[in-house]
Amino acid sequence: MSILKNLNSFPFAAIIGQDEMKLALQLNVIDPRIGGVMIMGDRGTGKSTTIRALADLLPDINIIKNDPFNTDPFAVREFATEYEAEKIKIPMVELPLGATEDRVCGTINLKEILSGGINSFEPGLLARANRGLLYVDEINLLDDHLVDVLLDSAASGWNTVEREGISIKHPARFILIGSGNPEEGELRPQLLDRFGMHAEISTIREPNLRVKIVDERISFDKTPEVWFKKYEAEQLLIQEKIEAAQKLLDHVTISDAFKFKISQICSELEVEGLRGDLVATRAAKALAAFDGRMEVSIEDIRRTIVLCLRHRLRRDPMESINSGNKIEAAFNTFFLKD
Repeated sequence: MSILKNLNSFPFAAIIGQDEMKLALQLNVIDPRIGGVMIMGDRGTGKSTTIRALADLLPDINIIKNDPFNTDPFAVREFATEYEAEKIKIPMVELPLGATEDRVCGTINLKEILSGGINSFEPGLLARANRGLLYVDEINLLDDHLVDVLLDSAASGWNTVEREGISIKHPARFILIGSGNPEEGELRPQLLDRFGMHAEISTIREPNLRVKIVDERISFDKTPEVWFKKYEAEQLLIQEKIEAAQKLLDHVTISDAFKFKISQICSELEVEGLRGDLVATRAAKALAAFDGRMEVSIEDIRRTIVLCLRHRLRRDPMESINSGNKIEAAFNTFFLKD
């Protein structure tokens, strides 16, 4: 079985380093209810490359042919005989920084409605992203109102467009991925908190590793077919693990003791609301499923809890300790003290 799809997309399995970002992305694909990923890091660290590579790796989906909302034909079984199905590559929509709300949400054509026409709604990027990934580079430079719209749709799974008393609603279930450079400003805490996970990536400093990355990228650009064949087995293994994890997820359990300790950590760190507790639990279960296990382990929580909580901590500009270190210290206190 070949999963060769896009020769312009660098193979996900060939990406060196940035394990935190790759883990967060894979866990969100396994369980989209985690709530998306915010990736902050230096320019030129492979954020966009990794996200495009993940989208190219994922299995195709069934849709009703030519449907603008990528509707699953098996979700409308009573009408299935009326539709022709087709397989498409999982949608990967990139939102331009200067996009307007109409382009994102879609527009209602009042003239068409008043004249009795059938093309009364022009779908936007949220419709195209349904059942796929929506990627916003430099999301910290996007208008807060537009970020709010994206987060609301990602959380509810629906997009509603209203104009002159007319309302149209369509499904918009997607994994929201934002990236940015912290030097250009952070999102407001109220918006940042609504992302399920927050990955921090940095420029690789080891000279030998930098040389290897440059050499491999140049080699890939010259002969992408050779590179896909080289990594095809690894790509297929990752794809199979993700698909198996999606099926196993609902059967994964986490002990009451572990759930209590997660809540103790959130309380100790003064994390506002319960979103941190919920996301940390879901992420740990997704990791257990990814590894093919039916029960969450301490290691699952250790590997995911910083990703789930670092952006939810109150920030004190006078404090020198890194938020990730604070979370790790709290984890050690509550999980490893016995």
